Amino acid sequence: MAQTAQLDAWTGNFGDEYIKRCTASEEAIRNRAKAWADMMRPIEAATPRSILEVGCNIGINQRALRRLFDAELFAVEPNPTARSVVLADEVLDSEHLRSASALDLPFEDQSMDMCFTSGVLIHISPDDLMQACSEMYRVSSRYILCAEYFSRDPQESTYRGQDGLLFKRDFGSYWLDNFDLAPIAHGFHWRRTTGIDDVTWWLFEKKLTAH
Repeated sequence: MAQTAQLDAWTGNFGDEYIKRCTASEEAIRNRAKAWADMMRPIEAATPRSILEVGCNIGINQRALRRLFDAELFAVEPNPTARSVVLADEVLDSEHLRSASALDLPFEDQSMDMCFTSGVLIHISPDDLMQACSEMYRVSSRYILCAEYFSRDPQESTYRGQDGLLFKRDFGSYWLDNFDLAPIAHGFHWRRTTGIDDVTWWLFEKKLTAH
């Protein structure tokens, strides 16, 4: 796995401390399931049969998706502590959970109906963002979804006292400006009513497969 300053942090003690602050409680999973139902509603007539999450942490999205869709779920996660939680809780097995990062996805071209990130692109350096998005685009056969912090202009913010770990931008425009995608839907999850961080989400379809 290629290492960057960001991956060094997230695969080490900094990442382990983040995991301690996360909990796969029933409320957290239920809130995430409601969010996923909202995001996937525009494609409910053609929901993906295989879904890859890029950076799953302890698998809250995976747990929510299992409640909603009969899709084969896959994930990559660079932090070994997070992977051990996902495996111990039997959210995914070792065949469906890989030790990898967004920069080098261990899957064939167009092998997943959907690839998505949730609070992951914000932690990738702008220097590496194109590589990460290109890998997701390569692996997806149809849909790409991302849910990330939004800023009209690219900006770096200090994150828990650390520099170089949080980068906000208009990720929807980044996808459209650099890849052959058609926008399907977008929205906002407000922490006060969803129990999820304030994030903007975008759902795209690759134009080569768009109907």
